[in-house]
Amino acid sequence: MVEFISHSPTETESLGERFGRAAKPGWVIALSGDLGAGKTQFVRGLARGLGITTRVHSPTFTLVNEYGGGRLKLFHLDLYRLETVEQVWSAGVEEYLSPAGLAVIEWMERIADCRLPIADLKSVRIDIVSEMERKIIYDDLGA
Repeated sequence: MVEFISHSPTETESLGERFGRAAKPGWVIALSGDLGAGKTQFVRGLARGLGITTRVHSPTFTLVNEYGGGRLKLFHLDLYRLETVEQVWSAGVEEYLSPAGLAVIEWMERIADCRLPIADLKSVRIDIVSEMERKIIYDDLGA
């Protein structure tokens, strides 16, 4: 487990960009943090690190946003509106657990009790420390 302190939204994006440059096909990133913690900023940086130039926004109301045009395809999922494991599975989330690219899944704790067939799972948690500071905790849970 590795911890970072971000002092601004720009630093959070820069950290995401470093992850994007290092990303490998098949990565699934479980991204967690309170509303307003900076999850979307992290994903914006991740996309930039992958070479994706499309504007990145939260998929809260669409469930999945797909971004191409970079080194890897990026699938950005948000499970916030789904309340049960059954809703998650019926929404088709399973196909993103071994992506042909990179998947970032916000609110993955909604399905945390399930045994997930994910070979290369990463965990990124963003905690609000103060108005500008965030503690970002990374853990490689994969094989």
